[in-house]
Amino acid sequence: MKNYKVYPLFDITIEKGEGNYVYDTDGEKYLDFYGGHAVISIGHSHPTYVKALTEQVSKIGFYSNSVVIPQQEELSEKLGKLSGYEDYNLFLCNSGAEANENALKLASFQNGRRKVIAFKNGFHGRTSLAVAATDNPKIQAAVNFTDNIQLFELGDLEGVKDALAAKDVACVIIEGIQGIGGINDPGAEFLEGLEEACRATDTVFILDEVQSGYGRTGKFFAHQYANIQPDIITIAKGMGNGFPIGGVVITPKFEASFGQLGTTFGGNHLACAAGNAVLDVIKDEDLMTNATEIGDYILSELEGVSAIKSARGKGLLLGLVFDEPVKELRGELLKKYKIFTGAATDPKVLRLLPPMTVTKADADVLINAIKELV
Repeated sequence: MKNYKVYPLFDITIEKGEGNYVYDTDGEKYLDFYGGHAVISIGHSHPTYVKALTEQVSKIGFYSNSVVIPQQEELSEKLGKLSGYEDYNLFLCNSGAEANENALKLASFQNGRRKVIAFKNGFHGRTSLAVAATDNPKIQAAVNFTDNIQLFELGDLEGVKDALAAKDVACVIIEGIQGIGGINDPGAEFLEGLEEACRATDTVFILDEVQSGYGRTGKFFAHQYANIQPDIITIAKGMGNGFPIGGVVITPKFEASFGQLGTTFGGNHLACAAGNAVLDVIKDEDLMTNATEIGDYILSELEGVSAIKSARGKGLLLGLVFDEPVKELRGELLKKYKIFTGAATDPKVLRLLPPMTVTKADADVLINAIKELV
């Protein structure tokens, strides 16, 4: 049996990671300015993280959600305090797609409606309803298509208001900052307008913070730059620093019932050990402040580069917009300078999603490489 080839691959085999760097089988060292799609939040093989997982797996790695798992309660408490959502509830799952799938279902359970409003260039996952709400027909099979999804341009508040007026929309789902779409920030004014429109029509307001959350923008959630409080927030990626874990943060206005949601692996002992370690490191090492400082430093140092038309994002969720497609630039950064960076659906956007432990010295390596190449 061979792997089902759905991923275009670099001819590199990574066998070790340490801090903000990874190493291939030839011992070559690479600066990680992509973090595996923003998954590596606290750096590779962080000692606190390794210790937590090692100690947990030596005791028990998994048992089902039919028993008390104290690590879940620990994770909920830490997440509530660090994020500012202490009175909300947490449903644990395995991925961002699963988090969004459950969030959309919860919204429909709550008000009995079928329609979903999402936004162009948005990405919410590859499971059935999550991919239907994603603006990418190439990854949607025929079975995913539904008339219940309405896509609007980011910023089209009047269009959304008109659609909500019929009161047949279950929820509005939007990323705190669009990731794969090209690091597009909806802005505080638009988010605040959406929340007001949702409240006026009893529509559930969902913030997808799968990529933009967990401190990466300098606040715990990207939407916290606006004066809003969503009904549901979805999380994953940086939540486990590489261990599969996701979650749905749910307003206390929603009432849970047995069997309403479920998952086999979600919230298992090992996943929670990873999640608790990540939160401890983010807090203890003040990584949100570091994200802000290093992000600002990168932008200031690249400000005069004529090939860069504009820069998008906040903290360490950045998109550099170039005059030309960045495919060749990414290739040169990897081949010549040994730096991993990211692409977007917009071919002219270079995505930067390094671990939040990245230093100014690391940033200088990237900055100097870009200046030399463009």
